[in-house]
Amino acid sequence: MEPAILIITLLCGMLVSRVGLPPLIGYLAAGFVLFTLGIKDTSLPILQQLADLGVTLLLFSIGLKLDLKSLFKAEVWAGSSLHLIGSLLFFVPMLKLLGFLGIEQLDGFSFNQLMLISFALSFSSTVFAVKVLEDSGDMQSLYGRVAIGILIMEDIFAVIFLTISKGDIPSVWAFALLLLPLARPLIYKVFDRVGHGEMLVLFGLVMALVVGAWLFEAVGLKPDLGALIVGILLAGHAKSSELAKSIYYFKEIFLIAFFLTIGLNGLPTLADIGLASILVLLIPVKILMFIYLLTRFKLRSRTSLLASFNLGNYSEFGLIVAAVAAHKGWLPPEWLIIIAVALSISFLFAAPLNSSVAKIYLRYQAKLMKLERHPLHPEDRQIRIGNPRFLILGMGRIGCGAYDELHSKYTGEILGIEHKQELVDFHRSQNRNVVQGDAGDTDFWEKLERAPDLELVLLAMPNHVGNLFAVQQLQKLNYQGKISAIVQYAEDAESLKDSGVHTVYNLYEAAGAGFVDHVIKELLDSPPEITPDSLTKNSLQPTRAVTDEVSSES
Repeated sequence: MEPAILIITLLCGMLVSRVGLPPLIGYLAAGFVLFTLGIKDTSLPILQQLADLGVTLLLFSIGLKLDLKSLFKAEVWAGSSLHLIGSLLFFVPMLKLLGFLGIEQLDGFSFNQLMLISFALSFSSTVFAVKVLEDSGDMQSLYGRVAIGILIMEDIFAVIFLTISKGDIPSVWAFALLLLPLARPLIYKVFDRVGHGEMLVLFGLVMALVVGAWLFEAVGLKPDLGALIVGILLAGHAKSSELAKSIYYFKEIFLIAFFLTIGLNGLPTLADIGLASILVLLIPVKILMFIYLLTRFKLRSRTSLLASFNLGNYSEFGLIVAAVAAHKGWLPPEWLIIIAVALSISFLFAAPLNSSVAKIYLRYQAKLMKLERHPLHPEDRQIRIGNPRFLILGMGRIGCGAYDELHSKYTGEILGIEHKQELVDFHRSQNRNVVQGDAGDTDFWEKLERAPDLELVLLAMPNHVGNLFAVQQLQKLNYQGKISAIVQYAEDAESLKDSGVHTVYNLYEAAGAGFVDHVIKELLDSPPEITPDSLTKNSLQPTRAVTDEVSSES
């Protein structure tokens, strides 16, 4: 039946993806289909092992992307903590009320059981939120960063629960793990030497499954906690993002096994579907709590609304919590199915709501703005840029080179825009005029102060979608000056020109031209003549690189 498992899972995932929903809903459905064909999780122990690997790698990848500084922001740690408390205070009495009203799945439940269910329902989906943010290009927007930060805090709450639920008293050797950060220099040296291919993937698996999961389990701690902590330990390395991308598909494949095991526990009854639908109707309360809390931390109402809708669903981590509770006998197994159905239905509604959130904001803008507290959050205030003559969007190596060339040849103020705060700080230390902002974020353009003397905008972002978006926003602001952009692929040049960009330069062609100019100058001592027409092309040469510690292609 192994071929049938793969084929059915693939078909269900494809069918769900065709209607614009996350494939994981299809994987849950595939589990139910396989159950009707007589396949149960007990007959496929390897599936449960793969599912455990998926959860472990999920926690490891979260650790790799974790910026500990972002978790110390009040809107993240306090917002997520207060929302968890508020969710428990709301869901426990609500579930108790449903039990009194005759919902059989809640009849006779203890307070601890109601707390467990409420805890599972308090989470929002990391998988869904990341997909929505990536599709909209808002991963680095303020609301996106706030949403991701809250999700990571929720994941940490879940890991703490998973660790406590293990029930075993840790070994005295567990204290030795406090010395693990001292091994970071050695680990980083190995990290540097593994290269970029399959050795990098193997290194990641060893760190997640051996140094993390196995080592922590050996001293009586939860393996998932070990994977998360080791991921955090590696997060500061320059190749951490590359490692996260390298193990991405391993994690996704193993997580498919997790979702399949949910469906293999049994089919939902009509009563289960009915209760799951009732739970979905309670999601607006989660959204409203997020909106209220985030505006208390002085975020704009629009930022709060976007982040809250991104978090307005149930979570795969809620499924993990429910799976552990069912395995321990703390909850009936049917609750695992109920939460799985509620999760799927919540995605069905969350997808169209997130796509129409801008219209919802415009409709209720006046009421929402009454929730705002002033002065606004420092990152959510109007962006003051003065009156520059040249504007560079993206201050990585290319933007930095463009800035320096313009500064050396033209008078007038130059301004760089960069979304990474560490790059902004670096450029300012080098006396460059740079402000923090994400040109791929609608909020950035709404908060941007007008510059009446702006003559030229350089789009130094290799992301083609980001360049197109920036052009559209400039047109909405009725910008009348010139626009120049870089591209990585020839096919992207035409769409940029059609959108209104005046000059487009291929990144690699420009680098090649710069290389030839450098060779001629160094070997033949005959530097090429520099004319105003060649300014933009020459300014895009990555000749003045930012130091490796902070440089990035913005």
